[in-house]
Formats: sequence, C-alpha cells, structure tokens
Amino acid sequence: MRGEFSRRDLLIKAAAAAAAAMPATGAFGPARAATTTTEGSELDYCSTTALVDALAQRKVSAMELFERAAARIEALDPRINAVVVRDFERARAAAAAADAALARGERRPLLGVPMTVKEAFNVAGLPTTWGMPQFKGFVAKADAVAVERLKAAGAVILGKTNVPFGLSDWQSYNDIYGTTRNPWDLDRTPGGSSGGAAAALAAGYVSLELGSDIGGSLRAPAHYCGVLSHKPSHGLLPSRGHTPPMAEPLPREVDLAVIGPMARSAGDLALALDLLAGPDGPQAVAYRLDLPPARHADLKDFRVLVVDEHPLEPTAGSIRAALDRLADRLAKSGAKVARTSNLMPDLTEGAKLYAELLLSFFGADWPLDVYQRVAASVASIPAGAEGLDVWSGRGAVLSHRDWIWADRKRGVMQRQWRELFAEWDAVLCPPMPTPAFPHDHTADQRARRLDIDGRDTPYLDQLVWPGVATLPGLPATTVPLERTGTGLPIGVQIIGPYLEDRTPIALAGLIERAFGGFVPPPALNG
Repeated sequence: MRGEFSRRDLLIKAAAAAAAAMPATGAFGPARAATTTTEGSELDYCSTTALVDALAQRKVSAMELFERAAARIEALDPRINAVVVRDFERARAAAAAADAALARGERRPLLGVPMTVKEAFNVAGLPTTWGMPQFKGFVAKADAVAVERLKAAGAVILGKTNVPFGLSDWQSYNDIYGTTRNPWDLDRTPGGSSGGAAAALAAGYVSLELGSDIGGSLRAPAHYCGVLSHKPSHGLLPSRGHTPPMAEPLPREVDLAVIGPMARSAGDLALALDLLAGPDGPQAVAYRLDLPPARHADLKDFRVLVVDEHPLEPTAGSIRAALDRLADRLAKSGAKVARTSNLMPDLTEGAKLYAELLLSFFGADWPLDVYQRVAASVASIPAGAEGLDVWSGRGAVLSHRDWIWADRKRGVMQRQWRELFAEWDAVLCPPMPTPAFPHDHTADQRARRLDIDGRDTPYLDQLVWPGVATLPGLPATTVPLERTGTGLPIGVQIIGPYLEDRTPIALAGLIERAFGGFVPPPALNG
C-alpha cells in the first residue's frame, strides 16, 4: 500500500495484537475497533470514515478496496456463507466510476466504499427471496429507498447477505442459500434475521451493512458477532423496498418494524443514520431530518439506568456480569448509574403487549386454514391463562377492536418511557439472554429449547429483550463489550429517547473508546 497506510501499518497491527491478547472477560482497553487488522491487510477492518478519508486523499483507490473485499469474500465465505448474492461485475464498474469521480475532485459521503446489504432489500437486477424457495426466481426491478440513498452517497454494492426463511429466526439459514456461520465459532449462529450482515462485518468483508429489525434482527446479530448496530426510532428511516418478494413497495411504515445500519464503529452508525434518515418521496432528495444532538459528549455527564433481569426470561450470568462490570466502569467515569427506578415501565406488561401486537402483524399474512386453526386453538384456552405463548396466540387472532385497545395501552407505555427519559439519558440492557448459541434447525421453532446456565427455556421466549425497545418504537444501539470465557462476544443494548437517536449512538461511541468495541475474530487472524 501507499502513503499513510504504509506508515501506519505497524501501529495498526500492534493495536490488533494487543486487543487479541486481552483477557476474555476483561476490558478490551482503549484500542479502537476501526484501526484493527488481520494479517492479510490493514484495510480489512478499517472504519468507513477512515476509508472515505483515504479515498479522498488518494491513498487508496476504490478499485483496490473492491478487489480486496471481493478476494476476502472468495477466500473466507466458503466457510462462513454470509454474502449469498454477489454482484461483483457491476461493483467493479461502480468502483471504476468512483475512482474517475474522485479524480475529478468529486466528494460524496461513501464515494468508493464497498458494502453489502441484507437480502431482504430490493436491489435492481438482483434476486429478493427472503429465503423462501417459492420466490427463488424473483428479481427486483428497482432499488429500495435506502439502497437508492446509499448508492447516491457513492457506495459500491458488492452483493446481498443471508437471512432466515421469511426473516423469522435468530439464525440465518434457508433452502436457497444454506446456513450462515458465526465467524467467532462456525458451529454457532451469527444471529438473524440480519445474520449474514453481521457475519460479513465480523469477517472483515465490508465496513458497513444495511439490516432490519422487528424482533431483534439488528441487535441479536450484532451481539452474537461482536459488531455494532442501530435500531432507529420507529418511522425515522423509510423502509419502502424492504418488501416481501413480489409485493408492491409502498411508501408506508410497518408497525414495529424498522430498517437500520450495522457497522464496526459508532461513528459509522452515525454516518449511515444521517444518510438514510428522512421522509420517503421525491422531496427527501434535498431534505434531511434535523435530529436533536446527543444529550452529552462525555461519559461523566450521562445518567444511565441498568436493567439486567427480565421477569419472564432468565439471562445468562455471563451477560449480566458484563453489564455489571460496565455499570461499575461508567460509575467510576463519573456517570450517574442506577440499577432500579420507579419510572421504569412494567416489563411484563410490555412483553404482553409486544407479543400481542407482533403476532397480530404476522398472523395477518397466514393462510386462511392456518389462521382458522390458530383461532380454534386460542378459543379453547381458559380465560385466566397467561404467558408468552398464550399472549402470542391471542395476538395472532386479535379483532380490530382489541388491537385498538392494545395500541392504546402501548401509548400509555410510550408516555411512561418519556417520563423516564426526563430523568435518565439511556437504559442499558441485554440485547438477548445468551451469547451466540449452537445451530438448531428444528423445523418447528416452538419445539426448540435454549440452555441458559443449565435452565431449559423455550426458544421463542428470547423475544422479551428485543421487545423492550421495539414495543414503544425507541432507538437502540448495540455495542460489543467483552467476551465470554469461551471467547464469544457479549454486547449491550443502549435504549434512548424517541427521535433522540444520536444519544445512544454517542454513548456507544464513548463506551467503545473507553472499555469495549469491536475486535476481529481470532480465527480469522492467522
């Protein structure tokens, strides 16, 4: 490599070696994620912002970045299987065009930066299947709005990353593209439904990804793969074109669901948020939302509430211990930290409403015979029965009248969250109850079980932690903290006030710089 990259090489590799030598459950120290590297190239784990600067200063070319990313995918993806739709020919042409634009002095926020997007997003000329074999032949005719904005910013789209069938799992496998594996442990899930996206980031293929979330689909993969993600405030990023195959892309937002960025640094999340936020439609070309600034710029000024236990689901001791250490470090940094607050909305009531509204959304698309069978089953449930499975079943067949009442109860909880955020700046909680778990492809997810420190729990009960932020439509940033004794990543979910997305992203950036952040999977460093 040329110029500054050559002079920085030894410093970058030294930072990576130092990070890899840290204790599995200790702080990773101040070494920044964006400057770590593998033995292959100092470019593999650069941040997007670092790549943009290098491109603008002509220290590297867009074609070099494309060729490096494509070569790394070709070398590593036979084992990981993250990038399941490749568009290298058009990406090569886009990289050449980016180099020509840079040579003319043109500057755009992502000009020449290679990236991938989740398979669920429409990209003109590429298949969109959502992992469902019946749609294997469907090819999108137009880009999703988010893809349009990324391309307009100069991004070079290399291809699309794997998802589970129907985007409905915390694993990423399907009969079209096969199974995506976690770069930290190939026998474990990378998460879902944005699992291919998180694996691509952790494997050093790209520095930026586009995913989506309704049940933790951004947060679980980031937590499992040791990368960052941001679930934005509901409605902030237009999702048109994140559309089931053959369905008409409509300019409206789906209840509970959002799209959002994934990256290896908080700064890159902030960059992507600025590029993607704003209303759908032609007027959005010159219009971006003026979001409130982050509440604070220093750890000592933050007021943080830590919640590490849920009444409906056990949480692994390794997750709670990591959060406990984070809380202690924040307090020593001068932040105001508490473990309880009478302002915290009731987690059980929130989980009940979330289960009802989520399954009401899913149930609307079930075949009539399936819907009728569920309705008959729900009718036989005793009136006083409670629990996540019961609430989910009832939610699937809610009448419109009952949905309206559930939505009003959600409004009450949204008011409670506003009151909480008048006293606190962020709520820290687990993204999921365990680190990445072994692959389990049992067809009926209701039959799957999860081992949480020796406790046998229903697989689907994991929904409770993602639901904390999803039900009220709040922004939530996931940032890696440390690793388990067996070397698996552990992250934290930072929930912020509605439309104050910059606050949890800023806190994530401070946390990654002070005592966390991304490090490359050691298995890829040899």
